[in-house]
Amino acid sequence: MLAALPVCAVLLFPQSAQAWPWHEDHDDPFTMTVDDVHCRSGRAHVTLHNLTEQAARFDVQADGVSVANGSIPAHKTIVKQVPVPKGSTADVEAYSLADSQRNTLVDSSRVKNDCPWGHHLDNLPFTGPPADLMGKLATAGGLIVVGGILWWYGSIWPRSTP
Repeated sequence: MLAALPVCAVLLFPQSAQAWPWHEDHDDPFTMTVDDVHCRSGRAHVTLHNLTEQAARFDVQADGVSVANGSIPAHKTIVKQVPVPKGSTADVEAYSLADSQRNTLVDSSRVKNDCPWGHHLDNLPFTGPPADLMGKLATAGGLIVVGGILWWYGSIWPRSTP
């Protein structure tokens, strides 16, 4: 009887579960994905993929300023680069441009440029001696102190009484 309970539940509730995030069909002509900032160039790659069978016009903005616009051929993908200054964030938004209606927001994303400062990106700054060396020195010092205590205690115990 208990084994039949899940089978009955599946038959009574035929809806399938969807994983998050829910796929919402807003009739958007294209999708947008934003990669992390590349440290050498200081730019984030914005990928636009056309979902329709005709060209889709777009406008990509970073913090309200247009950085790229044009059209995406049918069922094609294009990549645009958005500059992000070091140590700051940018709100990247993709708008669909249509002649008959106003610009509609397709997707937005926030990207952060947390790349290291300075010109020598492959050399890390000196931050002191390595931690493993300090650990070895502390262990050696502790062994010397414990050895001295044991030597001293061994010299006074067992003492003969007069």
